[in-house]
Amino acid sequence: MNICVFCSQYDVAEKYKGAAETLARLIAEHKYALVWGGADEGLMGLIARTAQRGRSRVIGVIQEKIKDKAYKNADEMIVVKNGRDMNLGLIERGDVIIVLVGGIGTLNELTEIVRMKKDGEQNKPVVIVNTDHFYDGLKQQLQRMNDEGFLRDDIMNSVHFVGTPEEAMHHLDSHGR
Repeated sequence: MNICVFCSQYDVAEKYKGAAETLARLIAEHKYALVWGGADEGLMGLIARTAQRGRSRVIGVIQEKIKDKAYKNADEMIVVKNGRDMNLGLIERGDVIIVLVGGIGTLNELTEIVRMKKDGEQNKPVVIVNTDHFYDGLKQQLQRMNDEGFLRDDIMNSVHFVGTPEEAMHHLDSHGR
């Protein structure tokens, strides 16, 4: 199985690095492949190196404009034209999506997959790892959108929030993935 991970390209606090390392280690222990944004920086680089040390196959999808930041030891690196193509490349190669902390790029990837679910274009599991309550505001916003009729129940229920990488893997394991 290919686990697609959305996460930050930036160097961030240790609490977030620990979650990324744990997730990468769990991906390797399960003998899954990692699909990620292809960069060798920040959480992206950390998760790729950690998964690969655990003998996971690592598949990157990176934009042409930052291909010089690509992880050189990837098993496969797909270079795409722009952010939209990157989103689609990541989503199409992953069997499931796990979201770690991130910025605008991660939020863009997440909203892309939720929109695709809404439009019936895909139905892949989406698990958001809410490390240190990072995504509490997003969870509240999605709930408000649902409560006020802007987000259907089936879409709201298709995005799962968990507190740790271990809970993310448990969720995937217990839901037939």
